[in-house]
Amino acid sequence: MINKRQIGNVSVNLLFALIGAVMLVPIYYLIVTTFKTPDEAAASPLGLPRSLTFDNYSNALAAMNFPRALMNNLIITGFAVILLIVVSSMAAYVIARSNKKIYKWMFTIFMVGLIIPFQIAIIPLYKIIAGLQLMNTLPGVILISVFCINLPLSIYLFKGFIGTVPVELEEAAAIDGYGTFRMFWNIVFPLLKPIVATVAILDALAVWNDFMTPLLFLQDPKKAVLLQEVYKNVGPFSTNWTSFFPMLVLATLPLVVFYLIMQKNIIDGVVAGSVKG
Repeated sequence: MINKRQIGNVSVNLLFALIGAVMLVPIYYLIVTTFKTPDEAAASPLGLPRSLTFDNYSNALAAMNFPRALMNNLIITGFAVILLIVVSSMAAYVIARSNKKIYKWMFTIFMVGLIIPFQIAIIPLYKIIAGLQLMNTLPGVILISVFCINLPLSIYLFKGFIGTVPVELEEAAAIDGYGTFRMFWNIVFPLLKPIVATVAILDALAVWNDFMTPLLFLQDPKKAVLLQEVYKNVGPFSTNWTSFFPMLVLATLPLVVFYLIMQKNIIDGVVAGSVKG
């Protein structure tokens, strides 16, 4: 005989399934539209295409200069993530292991960066980048992505995880003559693999999806990233959605593949970092 608890579980599962189905509708509409002609998309927005064609994707690849834009995205995201991991892990290690007040104040300042958006300082930042001769350069966008946008969150995550690393390991290494730099990279950093994967995923998502920074600091068409190329193909008065949606799919597909490969590391890193500290 079915009891109330089983009925409740079934009801909750059905509710979650309904919510999941509703959330999948926009994704279904996006993907299905990429295989339709404009007339089909207007006549039957949620219907299946009459014939499967990849012409929209081939046109999108040519219109958005996909290989060049993809390479720019990969360069910016790759170097930014590597730099974020190196800088934020070292900063978080000093903050986590030191009892001096100055480091606690530094951590507080970094946390303020999580609250205050960098866009409020966009004018002085623009002047600084121009003064450093980094306008229309990929290194300029990389530096902004690292030090002005994503560094505070990375330090916060690393600090929480480093608090779970036993201090006794470092004390034993100090007895063996290890310095602070060598101790961190040889003893502590190898133990940070879960949070390194988490930070890499979150930062890669943030840098890849950043539209405002490349828009403001990369006016050279040869330096444009994928989202800029997508934006350039939006009409001022009307947009051909059967051409626009394939561009969105192509712009997000590399990141979706990366996320699916790395997603199992997110929960492990965040949960482990919340146990202590």
